[in-house]
Amino acid sequence: MRVAGFNEPGGPEVLRVLDVPAPEPGPGEVRVRVRAAGVQPFDLAIREGWSPPGTPAGFPRVPGNEFAGVVDRAGAGVTTVRPGDEVLGYCRLNAYAEYVVVPADALTAKPPNMPWEVAGGFPAAVMTPHIALEEMAVGAGDTLLVHAAAGAVGTVAVQLACISGATVIGTASEPNHEYLRSLGAIPVAYGPGLEDRLRALAPNGVDATLDGAGGDALDISLNLTKDRDRITTLVDHDRAAALGIRTTPPEKRSASRVAEAAHLYAEGRLRIHVRATFPLGQAAEAHREVATGHGRGKVVLLL
Repeated sequence: MRVAGFNEPGGPEVLRVLDVPAPEPGPGEVRVRVRAAGVQPFDLAIREGWSPPGTPAGFPRVPGNEFAGVVDRAGAGVTTVRPGDEVLGYCRLNAYAEYVVVPADALTAKPPNMPWEVAGGFPAAVMTPHIALEEMAVGAGDTLLVHAAAGAVGTVAVQLACISGATVIGTASEPNHEYLRSLGAIPVAYGPGLEDRLRALAPNGVDATLDGAGGDALDISLNLTKDRDRITTLVDHDRAAALGIRTTPPEKRSASRVAEAAHLYAEGRLRIHVRATFPLGQAAEAHREVATGHGRGKVVLLL
């Protein structure tokens, strides 16, 4: 099968289309013919040389931790899906490939009305904010501050919080303000004077913060949020413990979270914006696009 992988860490240019043996599912596992795979900052870190716990040694290494496709084969004991089912799934590596093997419980059904380009970038985009909002117990009556609110995770966080009954203030560049309003958030511009602008909207501070920007934005959040246990950073992980704030625990990932969000999508209550798609052979360009740190929504590889 074809994959987009690398034989040594480095810049986007190390990504190449490679031919490797197709994986076979073992007991409890499923092989999926991948139709689309999301591209995330996590994948860029893998390409640059980061090895998360449990990463197999050796090369080639294939990034990609979310995907959508069609079940191709099911291993012994699998009863929840069968060949031909259209599914959404997550993994840690290996989604930039024609086939990926995952445990059956990492899959959930793709809604029929969800396009493949949306489906490929759906699982991770919804799980991270779903976990964060649950951990911070965001709900009706709360005011939530979301930094980088126009990004892939930010836009889902805005929508999920609004569905729960919270008021959402979202920081973003001015060209994205109307977009945030359409999602239900109160937009605020980045830049000098940000804390004053936020205090004008929330004179008594905010109840919780989801930080997708880090740096100065996080520092301002420390001043505005009433309880540090209700601050989650998605980017400044190295500072989190010392500051007494949260990160999203990876062990909380689950197909049930994806299924819940997929149901909202199918009902028309959750929107996912895809800003760019690339074929597998242009994985390097997809990484460059994500590395800009700008733009709304997801970047997705199509196979």
